[in-house]
Amino acid sequence: MGVKDYIRERFFPHLWCPGCGHGIVLNNLIRAVENLGLDKSEIVMVSGIGCSARICGYVDFHSLHTIHGRALAFATGIKISRPELNVIVAMGDGDAVAIGGNHFIHAARRNIDVTAIVMNNRIYGMTGGQFSPMSGYGIKASTAPYSNIDPAFDLAKLALGAGATFVARTTTYHVKQITDILEKAIPHKGFSVVEILTQCPTEFGRRNNMANPADMMEFFKNHTVPVGSKAKKKNPDLIERGIFVQKEMPEYCSEYDKIVEDAMKGQQS
Repeated sequence: MGVKDYIRERFFPHLWCPGCGHGIVLNNLIRAVENLGLDKSEIVMVSGIGCSARICGYVDFHSLHTIHGRALAFATGIKISRPELNVIVAMGDGDAVAIGGNHFIHAARRNIDVTAIVMNNRIYGMTGGQFSPMSGYGIKASTAPYSNIDPAFDLAKLALGAGATFVARTTTYHVKQITDILEKAIPHKGFSVVEILTQCPTEFGRRNNMANPADMMEFFKNHTVPVGSKAKKKNPDLIERGIFVQKEMPEYCSEYDKIVEDAMKGQQS
C-alpha cells in the first residue's frame, strides 16, 4: 500500500491554518503506519475536539471523532472489546491534560495498549487562543493578554509518574524522529505516549512574537536536545526529546482476559 491509500482524499484540502504543524504530524503518522506494514482495517483512530482532533477525519482508518477530553475513554472501550486492533488516539492540550487529564492518568495507570499522540501547540487554537495547561509561565493568550502565570505540565514526567510504559517527545522540526518514534510506539504492548511539539502561528505565534511558522520551528531546533544530553544539565530550560522509557509490564487487556478465563473455569467446576 502507498501513502495515498491511508488518506481520505475527498476531505482535502485540510482546514488547518497555513503553517500549522498538524499536517506534519499527519504525514509522519501515515509514513510510520506504512513502514510497519499495517492494514488500515486493523487500525482505529480516536480523537476528541480541537484542531488536532481533525486529524482522524483525514486518515482512511476506522475512526471516531468523539467529545472533548473523552477520547481515551472511548479508546479504552474499543480496545477492551476488540483487543486485536491497533488503537491510536490523537489529542491536543485540552483533550490530553485539561478536561481529559483524569482519563489520561488512568489510561497510563492501567497500561492499556493504546497509542496516545499529544500534539502540543501550547494553545487552544480552534476556539480563540485561550491558554492551556501546556502554555507555560509568561506566555500570552486571548485569556492571558498580560501573560500567563500558570506553570506548564511536563507531559513526559506526568506520563511516567502515572505509569505509562512508553513515553517519548519530539517536535515537528525533527520529522524523521516523529516517524521513528511512532514506529516503536504503535506496536508497543502497553500505554504509549508520544508528545509532539507543534507550531500554531495563528493563535500562539502572533501573540508571542513568532508569527512566522519557520521561526517556531527554529525554536524547536534550538531549544531541544536529545534525552540525557549534557547540554540539559548546563541549561535546564532546554527541552529533552527522544524516548524516555520503553519497558514491558502486564497489559490491561491481557490481564482482563486472564480474569475472564479464571471466572469461566470457576463456573465450570
